Amino acid sequence: MLLLNLSVIFPASAQGAPVELRIGFQKSASLLTLQKAQGSLEKKLAPLNATVKWVEFPAGPQLLEGLNVGAVDVGYVGEAPPVFAQAAGAKFVYFGHDPASPEAEAILVPKDSPISNVSDLKGRKVVLNKGSNVHYLLVKALEKNGLKLSDVQVVYLAPADARAAFERGAVDAWVIWDPFAAAAEQSIGARILANGKGVVNNYAFYLAEAGFVQKHPKIVQALFEDSVEKGAWIKKNLRAAAELVAPLQGLPVAVVETALTRYEFNVRPITPAVAADQQKIADTFFELKLIPKAIQISDAVAFQAK
Repeated sequence: MLLLNLSVIFPASAQGAPVELRIGFQKSASLLTLQKAQGSLEKKLAPLNATVKWVEFPAGPQLLEGLNVGAVDVGYVGEAPPVFAQAAGAKFVYFGHDPASPEAEAILVPKDSPISNVSDLKGRKVVLNKGSNVHYLLVKALEKNGLKLSDVQVVYLAPADARAAFERGAVDAWVIWDPFAAAAEQSIGARILANGKGVVNNYAFYLAEAGFVQKHPKIVQALFEDSVEKGAWIKKNLRAAAELVAPLQGLPVAVVETALTRYEFNVRPITPAVAADQQKIADTFFELKLIPKAIQISDAVAFQAK
């Protein structure tokens, strides 16, 4: 059951002029890609006199930029992008999260690489998308193995360019999330050196322009409900879901099916424990001088459920 009722937390909005819900999404976000393809959210919003506009972004940092400049009303991203965005002065609120999916991100090495342990990355070139969830994975995985971020040569590239660099041997390791990780495993034999299990939680977050959540709680509630329903359907119908999503992501069905097994889909409100975990990421990035100032995650949380 969905333990959330935004209409209780926020005053109900009057049924007035039509409302357009602009959702920022990444094609790699399989749940939202499925919702977009099936039009399920549109059906839920119709009685509320609301429509949906889907706005695609290549990665979380760019999506946060879109949210900050008013190009979208809500977005769905990993752990790190909101931290970088808040430190840069972006205005948004966290209003929900998906459960931890630590196995949905990993450090990859080529199949014939001599690297057998994270500690072997010392002095090596490691590529990742700056400001993405895997940024924190690398920091914590190195820490667990007695290394610091400064012990490796970090190269910042977007996923497509990162894979190209990885394939041609320009870097020694690639830190990436699914389905990109699963695709590299199955198509070029990339080997998982380590994933997030026992290292990071890898939550995914629902973010919004604060005023939108307050003005339109029923619309956001509908988004929650549809996400829970479709997420549950995916987990019960992995192959069918993969067959629907794969063509939209431009990936083989087997790759998408593998990726879907590694994600959890069950949106919930932000709890104090989840906010505290996100605060640890923010504090770590500030200590490493990856963000320009210390931030308080609680300043950007729309509400917290006990």
